[in-house]
Amino acid sequence: MSLILYAHPFSSYSQKVLVALYENHTPFEWRQLSRENPEVLAQFAALWPIKRFPLLMDGTRVLKESTIIIEYLALNHPGPIQLLPTDPQAALEVRSMDRFFDNYISRPQQQIVADARRPDGTHDTYGVKEAREMLETAYAWLDKVMAERQWAAGDMFSLADCAAAPFLFYADWSHRIDPSFSHVIAYRKRLLARPSFARAVDEARPYRSLFPLGAPDRD
Repeated sequence: MSLILYAHPFSSYSQKVLVALYENHTPFEWRQLSRENPEVLAQFAALWPIKRFPLLMDGTRVLKESTIIIEYLALNHPGPIQLLPTDPQAALEVRSMDRFFDNYISRPQQQIVADARRPDGTHDTYGVKEAREMLETAYAWLDKVMAERQWAAGDMFSLADCAAAPFLFYADWSHRIDPSFSHVIAYRKRLLARPSFARAVDEARPYRSLFPLGAPDRD
């Protein structure tokens, strides 16, 4: 039975898993979550009442959370690109960077976007200020790290880069990466040039009008 992915092409966490799938040319059946597909939405809700995507099915097994999905793929559907090293110490660094991009890039970025969706009079200006400060701090830390690295955890493309690609992509839209963080900007460009992520970006282009801050005329 083929893998089935419930996801949306404009979702950063969906793109994180898509990059992993595309890296290894792993075959899967796409079930796009949208209002135009009410049956798919109902299937998804029945499988995962929390309704957070992406979600992967492998036979009767249901996998939730993007990092877990990618680790599952590495164990059960491996390909030529080893996204999680077999060496425990190297794998720990990959996981550490994955959590960095999740907690300190994606989370504040999504807080800014979520606030933009709020009705007038309900905006959290203090929360947005804190989110922007967190992104500035995270950019500064990452710039020092990437001064000596090709990819997030070293010389090899990994799970951490699957996370970095969409999270930095949208973070720069939400809170522009300052030109002084040249290593972060160069890393983001390398990610955009990676065929797996370039494919995910192209598949998401028709949905850019959904970005509440207004998608910039670039990338």
